[in-house]
Amino acid sequence: MSHVFPRHTRSLPPVVARGEGVYLYDTTGKAYLDGSGGAAVSCLGHGDARVVAAMKAQLDTVAFAHTGFFTSEPAERLADRLVSLAPGGLDRVYVVAGGSEAMEAAIKLARQYHLEKGEAGRVNIIARRQSYHGNTLGVLATGGNAWRRAPFAPLLIDVHHVSPCYAYRGMEPGETEEQYGARLAAELETMVQELGPETVMAFVAEPVVGATLGAVTAVPGYFRRIREICDRYGILLILDEVMCGMGRTGTLFACEQDGVAPDICAIAKGLGAGYAPIGAMLCSAEIYAAIEAGSGFFQHGHTYLGHSTSCAGACAVLERLVDDRLLDRVAPMGATLRAALVDRFGEHANVGDIRGRGLFLGLELVADRDRRTAFDPSRGIAGKLKAAAFAEGLICYPMSCTIDGQQGDHVLLAPPFILTEDHVGELVDKLGAALAKVL
Repeated sequence: MSHVFPRHTRSLPPVVARGEGVYLYDTTGKAYLDGSGGAAVSCLGHGDARVVAAMKAQLDTVAFAHTGFFTSEPAERLADRLVSLAPGGLDRVYVVAGGSEAMEAAIKLARQYHLEKGEAGRVNIIARRQSYHGNTLGVLATGGNAWRRAPFAPLLIDVHHVSPCYAYRGMEPGETEEQYGARLAAELETMVQELGPETVMAFVAEPVVGATLGAVTAVPGYFRRIREICDRYGILLILDEVMCGMGRTGTLFACEQDGVAPDICAIAKGLGAGYAPIGAMLCSAEIYAAIEAGSGFFQHGHTYLGHSTSCAGACAVLERLVDDRLLDRVAPMGATLRAALVDRFGEHANVGDIRGRGLFLGLELVADRDRRTAFDPSRGIAGKLKAAAFAEGLICYPMSCTIDGQQGDHVLLAPPFILTEDHVGELVDKLGAALAKVL
């Protein structure tokens, strides 16, 4: 009998015994290819000697010291490294224990920044429908995942939402990508005008939408237009790179490929690669200066800020990604995986779209490919696919409610960066077997 509170009381998972490379093994010895890195976390795979050694060495000195009393060498080193690699004017790093914490910190810092500047009227957040920014109440409200929000709606703050940049579903017949991006930017600007520019504090978005939409990228130029609107009205641009950042899309920060830099950026998941719970909120020098010149105190905090052992692990992760050039494998291996997916499923009657960047790819599943109609939600396609793939020895990340919070199914793939061509073949074969069973 287990006293662990599981994610689902009617679906108890096996016990993991060990991890090695791109595989996890249960206590029976069965191997599972980690095709989604858990939830886009395990970018280095399992058992990376460099990261393990760095964390063990830190434990031999000091595991933890509360940031109300001390900073630490690993925290300082991690912040220096992240700033040296970050886009634009990102200049300060606030180290937390995960993605939801990073995004909560981002929202609260945005509010306090405007307060410190004497703009107390900036209270409105604009985000996008079908986004996901975390499961704590503030960022759950900010996210546009209708299914996740529904049970807790009475507890959520008011946040305003505009359309996602979701070309497969959102582009109108005859519309170009440029026209589509311009239309969405105009929608944001219209909402800003309706709310009153002086009341809007931040626009929040994922550069590549992960869990809710399944690796949906923006059309070219979209984020540059968004950046221009934010600058025009003094609105902070907060980019959530918790899932898509830290090399997952082929550059260390996903927004680099869109040619923009945020005022505040949240990272997590791949920052620790699964070896330690860690995340970070990065902000511009201008935002930090406003706090420094004002109250001097960011009115926020968690117990495990800047955890020394987690920071040591994250430093080693960055060394593996940047210094050992594992990041350089993401684009070519992503192209190999995508080509294999297109070859196997490109004409599949129930695969409507194959999308994403780097090793962050999604397949949208449809009942009718030509009409792009979704499966009846009562069929539970995503849940059945997850179970079928797991039985085949493949860990992947299927989700439902893709289109509007009620309809739609997709499967997200985010394998470790150490993936090889042989692993690609195994992944596609096992996914194909699972799809055949379910569909």
